[in-house]
Amino acid sequence: MNKKHYTSVISNYFGKFASKEFSPSIQHFINASYVKLMGLDMSAFKEPNAYPSLNKLFTRAFVTPPALPEDKDALISGVDALITDAGTIREGKAYQIKGMSYDIDRLFGEFHTGLAAKVEGGEFINFYLSPKDYHRYHMPMTLKILSLTHIPGKLYPVNFPLLRNMPDLFIENERVVIECEDEKGRTQVLVLVGALNVGKMVVTFEENIRTNSEIRAPKHYTYENLTLERGDLFGWFEMGSTILTFSEKGSIFPEVAINQKVSFTDILGKVL
Repeated sequence: MNKKHYTSVISNYFGKFASKEFSPSIQHFINASYVKLMGLDMSAFKEPNAYPSLNKLFTRAFVTPPALPEDKDALISGVDALITDAGTIREGKAYQIKGMSYDIDRLFGEFHTGLAAKVEGGEFINFYLSPKDYHRYHMPMTLKILSLTHIPGKLYPVNFPLLRNMPDLFIENERVVIECEDEKGRTQVLVLVGALNVGKMVVTFEENIRTNSEIRAPKHYTYENLTLERGDLFGWFEMGSTILTFSEKGSIFPEVAINQKVSFTDILGKVL
């Protein structure tokens, strides 16, 4: 069994287990054990036994969402995550972690020719969502959605050992590339990266997306008049993974640090 098939099989089996609704007593044990094992902070969510499957616990919604900053120009974190790297895009390259660069043109794929050039000299930020984090993702700023591409791939873990040692990890893995424009028409790109045990990457505005499936060829979708406001929910991981953001030069002023832990609605800088 090759490595790609092996990781896909593991992810499929885990996805089936996580989606199964066991009897209330068994499900309560599974949920409570997971919360304790991972050290989940459930203070903003329902009690663990309120979720009928482990997957429902993974994709839990806030009982009361945190308030957005009053400053309309604030760039917010759309997720609960760890910033594993951030910096300036130079010569078409970003970093999956310090010392391990990759070609963003290859990351964006065949349907986005020229997109890398639009963010040259701009900023990239990598957000890693661990299994204990809130798994939903929200808009970091108000964005007009231009297109979305689902690119099937492998499902390697996105942990630190592989980030440091496996070239092109983000390019190898399954991903969803979302091309956007901010309110001033500047390019912003969001990339959802799959990983081991990610049952699905859900995108609320595109129901045709089926990740971790038998699909082998990229699927591309375009949109007209689709705008999501800062803080709007646009999907979730069914288990933890990574979101990458790429911003046109001069469009944002980020104030973030590598290995910084961030939460949804935290201010990460300014939209210029």
